[in-house]
Amino acid sequence: MEQVNGLINGKIIMEDSIEENKVLIFKDKIIDIIDKEEINKYKNINLIDVNGKYISPGFIDIHIHGAGGSDTMDRSIEAIETIGKTIAKTGTTSFLPTTMTMDKGSIYKALDTIRESMNSNMQGAKVLGAHLEGPFINKKYKGAQNPKHVLKPDYNFVKDYLDVIKVITMAPEVDKEFQFIKKIKDYENIVLSIGHSNATYEEVMESVNKGITHAAHLFNAMRGMHHREPGVVGAVLKSSIKCELIVDKVHVHPAIFQLIVDIKGINNIVLITDSMRAGGMKEGIYELGGQKVIVNDNSARLEDGTLAGSILTLNTAIKNMLENTNLTLYEVVQLATLNPAKAIGIDNKKGSIKIGKDADITVFDEDFNVHLTIAEGKIVYEKSPRPPLN
Repeated sequence: MEQVNGLINGKIIMEDSIEENKVLIFKDKIIDIIDKEEINKYKNINLIDVNGKYISPGFIDIHIHGAGGSDTMDRSIEAIETIGKTIAKTGTTSFLPTTMTMDKGSIYKALDTIRESMNSNMQGAKVLGAHLEGPFINKKYKGAQNPKHVLKPDYNFVKDYLDVIKVITMAPEVDKEFQFIKKIKDYENIVLSIGHSNATYEEVMESVNKGITHAAHLFNAMRGMHHREPGVVGAVLKSSIKCELIVDKVHVHPAIFQLIVDIKGINNIVLITDSMRAGGMKEGIYELGGQKVIVNDNSARLEDGTLAGSILTLNTAIKNMLENTNLTLYEVVQLATLNPAKAIGIDNKKGSIKIGKDADITVFDEDFNVHLTIAEGKIVYEKSPRPPLN
């Protein structure tokens, strides 16, 4: 009989409950979830005792630039693999390497590298595709993007990469008559996201009708809400689109977390890191899109003080959200697992612990320290390697 693996003595986080006294059986896919007493039905099993820790679906980061000293715009397989290995240590099992507004050649090289990494047997978290952030943005809300390389939305710019791009973050008001949005919405595998935008409330609502379904890092790098002009933020809150949140308590005040839950509901919130290359690294001077970034006090900023991504990790994001809302643990976990999977249309394969889905699993303790990360059935991180029980 072919060997299977089992996680035992853990609390399994399901979509709507936390199950105890169960064993999670898997190979590359989740095979079964059984009572402990049924373990003898599997004669050839490699058991791993998680000693009372939580067994969670693997975290999915659909907006991350870098970590571990590497960045997507380094344009190398080694850089992507470093990011994947680094974020696996904090429970992420799959991700979308995210580009920056740079010159066309650099963006194309980054997309070529991401495509190659999707089809390679890299170590660490798995690459699901690319998040194209820019160059179709509004210079007024460029954030840490380089305004020199900002372009008008152009289908020809992306047409050769429609197989690898999963999310396009753009400013709809710079898209003349929403021509780009209308064209891209026909590709069901690509999510159109509003970000780095100075659109009016009316422009956003019209763009949602035309095909925008997502909002990048809500509140950040977009026209804010005023009672006489609700702006991008007001439109996102009023509409049914999904929104990303960077819950590092720097980009968004923790008092806002519960407010967003109350307004948007748990099914429309996606936790992201927007991490840059300093994620998982020490404080110091780093680089983002050719610009100097200073990392200290739990934040990453350009020399003029502009926030330049974050150094957040998804396990910390889940902890911050749990501590600042009335959500249960399994509900908060959904924001970093099932919701991002649904956002990019892969929830049939990933995002929750369910028989038949990929064995993407994260084991963490009460303090959200990650002890074991499994991507498609393979251990990609183990905090304290030890021989498994047999």
